[in-house]
Amino acid sequence: MKQYTLKPIENSHNFSIDYKKELNEEQYRVVTQGDGPCLVLAGAGSGKTRALVYRVAYLLEKGVKPNRILLATFTNKAAKEMLNRIEVLLKSQPRGLWGGTFHHLGNRLLRMYGKHIGLEPNFNILDEEDSKTIVKSCYGSVAVPDDKYFPKADVIRKIISLGANLARPVAEIIEDRFSYLDKNYISLIEGIAENYQAKKKSANSLDYDDLLLEWNRLLLASAEIREKLATQFQYILVDEYQDTNHIQGEIINHLAGREQNVLVVGDDSQSIYSFRGAEVRNILTFPEDFPNCKTFRLETNYRSTPEILNLANESIRNNENQFEKKLKTDKSSGAKPVLAALADGDQQADFICQRILDLQEEEGSGLNNIAVLFRAHYQSLELEMELNKRNIPYIMRGGLRFFEQAHIKDIIAYLKILNNIHNEISWQRLLQLQSGIGSANAQKIWQKIAELPSLKEVINYPFAEFIASKVFSGWLGVKNDLEKLAAIDVNDIAALIESVLHSSYNNYLKNNYENYQDRIDDLEQLVIFAGAYDSREKFLADVALSEGFHGETIAGYEDGANEAITLSTIHQAKGLEWKAVFVIGLVDGQFPHAKVFEKPAEMEEERRLFYVATTRAQDQLYLTYPLFGLGGGQINQLSQFIKELPEDVYEEWRVKEGGGDEIRYVDEDSDISHEFWARIISKRKK
Repeated sequence: MKQYTLKPIENSHNFSIDYKKELNEEQYRVVTQGDGPCLVLAGAGSGKTRALVYRVAYLLEKGVKPNRILLATFTNKAAKEMLNRIEVLLKSQPRGLWGGTFHHLGNRLLRMYGKHIGLEPNFNILDEEDSKTIVKSCYGSVAVPDDKYFPKADVIRKIISLGANLARPVAEIIEDRFSYLDKNYISLIEGIAENYQAKKKSANSLDYDDLLLEWNRLLLASAEIREKLATQFQYILVDEYQDTNHIQGEIINHLAGREQNVLVVGDDSQSIYSFRGAEVRNILTFPEDFPNCKTFRLETNYRSTPEILNLANESIRNNENQFEKKLKTDKSSGAKPVLAALADGDQQADFICQRILDLQEEEGSGLNNIAVLFRAHYQSLELEMELNKRNIPYIMRGGLRFFEQAHIKDIIAYLKILNNIHNEISWQRLLQLQSGIGSANAQKIWQKIAELPSLKEVINYPFAEFIASKVFSGWLGVKNDLEKLAAIDVNDIAALIESVLHSSYNNYLKNNYENYQDRIDDLEQLVIFAGAYDSREKFLADVALSEGFHGETIAGYEDGANEAITLSTIHQAKGLEWKAVFVIGLVDGQFPHAKVFEKPAEMEEERRLFYVATTRAQDQLYLTYPLFGLGGGQINQLSQFIKELPEDVYEEWRVKEGGGDEIRYVDEDSDISHEFWARIISKRKK
């Protein structure tokens, strides 16, 4: 990488904004010296948005016309926030400034210049539901077999979208991301994808991916428009550059023009969205794409204590493909991050719940200031159960609670039917999972089931006599599953769930969900979790408790209705912060995920995910891991992300069980009291 000596900081007395006063030195250099190609490596919590906002204000105060500036963001929320802050800063509205998401900007430009590539300016934009409807309408064009296992429109739409964003053929996407699909389906899916494109074109419609694809095609096909836009946009600024995909990277390169005033802001250490098509390569190779690039580093963190940053820095330095940076802070020293070894998932949940109550009661931390983060949703299972039992309110960010998810409710429906043959809601749910059975036929079948006294009679009833053959085919799927379940001990919950998991339901998941593997992981964990129960009634009662919990009260906290801790996957937590953060399930195979051990590039993304998790914490960071898997049959290996850390960056808390259910603290170097552990319940009674 070419090295540059940055200029001395200029005096900003000629501007209405005192930039030197408002910004730290790192930010000030970006704002005042950001001409030409610039890569701004903005560490977590370093004020990147502030730097971008002030950079735009600085350009406008220098006399650059608003319509000569292009500011590209990744979300509408970010765009709105930045444009509002610029307006407040300047005390006027910079009319004509081109700001918004890549898709928003692409839409505007295609309506202005799309005719150069044969696109009518009155094109329609398809939302996700529209796109799915068109995909479904393409099935007939390739003679899709009468096969209930053929992928549904949602899955095929995802395959087409990934192909567009990664600029790769459909067959490669299936091989790489959907390898569990039948290989005989590949040519059919390719045919559907081709027909989907034709239908969109004939209807003068674009989907969200097309807004980028067609924008890029316009720049490639028309030298006139490419030159016009490159000249118009004298300054281009891009937020979250580490999250751009292949097409977005090409668009920026095309627009750079002769002056190459392209300033991209991002952090390669926080690139965690490859599953959506993001290319970390875009930011890593920016200096190669723009040989005269200046590199700035925003390394002053305004969020976390020095101890938390020390751990994060030591972790990410193990990645080979990265720009070296070291976060620092002026924030006062705090407690070292805690590494807590717990016996199992139950004890992990007990520890977290008790520590949350201590943070609230002894240190005055509101529940809204606490978050529990995890790599995969299933890791929250035991914790959610314990939070419910203790009436500790929580919200699941960006998704449903574990037992509210569709695939979990599907499995529970089987168990509820075994428990009560006349559970109408569960029958309706289970029947409508089957190919050929809609709501009307499900109701017809249910009305007959309601008259029968036992599961045996339901299984043996001659439904073929009064329902259509296609509907009966769907019923046979239910019947076969129930026959297998009826042969299993009703209180062997794990065996019952595992039987469903290996039934036709597995194929249903493959063909209906693009995140099939994540759902399988959830269900496999549910099998292990259920193994701790010896009573079907007890298991279903605990599930009902979880489903019905609304987080309305918390012991000893009268105003708790408006307070709740946050549970979140790490992907959903990016960009957020809390005073206290728990990162749970730090064992090999869970975090990092088992699938990445033979893939160095993916292992580095997993480590970036760990880095993102740790840098969400402001004051306190707790890293926890269960020594044994659910049921106690598997000894877990501590995550390599912990093993590779120097031991002096964290404080280790260990617990062991004494007589009965007592848990005692055994690390004499910690200031945590024995009484603290005495308050923890070690094992949930089944």
